[in-house]
Amino acid sequence: MPRVQGIGVGVVPLLALAIFIQYVDRGNLATAAPLMKDQLHLSTIQIGVLLSAFYWTYTPAQILSGWLAERINAYRTLALGLGLWSLATVGSGLVSGFGALIVLRLLLGLGESAAFPCSSKLIGQHLPPHKLGAANGLIGMGLALGPAFGTFVGGMLMAQMGWRPVFILFGLASLLWLWPWLTATRHHSAAASAETGAPAPSYVAIIRRRAAWGTGLGHFANNYAFYFVISWLPLYLVKSRGFTVAQMAEIGGMVYVVYAASSIATGWICDRWMLAGASFNKARKTAAVASHLLAAASMMACAIGDARVAMVSLFLAGVAFGFNTPTMYSIGQVLAGPRAAGKWIGLQNCAGNVAGIVAPMLTGLVVDRTGQFTWAFVIASGVGLTGVIWWGLLVPKIEPLAWTTDVARG
Repeated sequence: MPRVQGIGVGVVPLLALAIFIQYVDRGNLATAAPLMKDQLHLSTIQIGVLLSAFYWTYTPAQILSGWLAERINAYRTLALGLGLWSLATVGSGLVSGFGALIVLRLLLGLGESAAFPCSSKLIGQHLPPHKLGAANGLIGMGLALGPAFGTFVGGMLMAQMGWRPVFILFGLASLLWLWPWLTATRHHSAAASAETGAPAPSYVAIIRRRAAWGTGLGHFANNYAFYFVISWLPLYLVKSRGFTVAQMAEIGGMVYVVYAASSIATGWICDRWMLAGASFNKARKTAAVASHLLAAASMMACAIGDARVAMVSLFLAGVAFGFNTPTMYSIGQVLAGPRAAGKWIGLQNCAGNVAGIVAPMLTGLVVDRTGQFTWAFVIASGVGLTGVIWWGLLVPKIEPLAWTTDVARG
């Protein structure tokens, strides 16, 4: 099936900006954790529950968002999602109770669930395979710079203003994205709603594919290490390594800057490699396997090394995350094809973000029981290493799957 043309000028950069905003707003709690823990008298396990609660809705709602991207189109679904998560961010700066914070984290997760199914639907539908790396690399750069900005700028502002004003400020600023998005996509959204064609494959049809299990498990293996870092890095640097909040902001911010540079470079290099004659399968699988090997080694080095080794290893982990981000979305988009990209990535991201539920809570439990982060890093290393199996062996040759009419109907 040919790819539809006319995604619209500036749409991919706006998608990357939405992902950037998403990770700024999602990561505010982790950055504020050292302050909130003391001011609200929260235990480490309670912090872990708050970090995890986001994923209780974010993870299953990926499937809903993938369906909505087909039902009311991806442009509108993303706008609705961003509006909801921005308001939830503002609300988080206004409440004090543990229960109220959990409710707002649940709403935040529901809103943010729209980001990746919608962006992958639009990118997979409109771009050819040899351009997917650069587009997803730009998305990955937004994903990485969001935590960088949130950790560095957010951390600095929190050190001066406290955490509440920062939540309110960032939430209100996020809403400003809606104006350029609605302006740039108004005609494309109307056209997408009017389009008719073969129905997208059902979720049941996608689940029956071995490749869907491979991409989902591979995504989980990548996300476990990433969400462990994004959730616990501020508290780890301040409470375990003795850095100040300002120093934590600088170190954490630089880790994500490295991640962003690695992501955009990996997407570009893989695209150039394919234009030079490499198969999509070879280019993407090489990047995916290398990512997991390097991430696992980095997590283990953090577990057994001193503070200096840990800092270097965290930067290498940022490089490893950058290898995989443009790769894992490109693989899902190609396997699914334009008809199924939104639903496929919704399922893949759903499986991958189970790690967001498990990693924060398991880490909080391990740290409370052992009094240190050593075993938490060992677990992250082991889970990350399984990605070599999922991407390298369980995912077959990466090429568009055939969706028959009967399969499409489920």
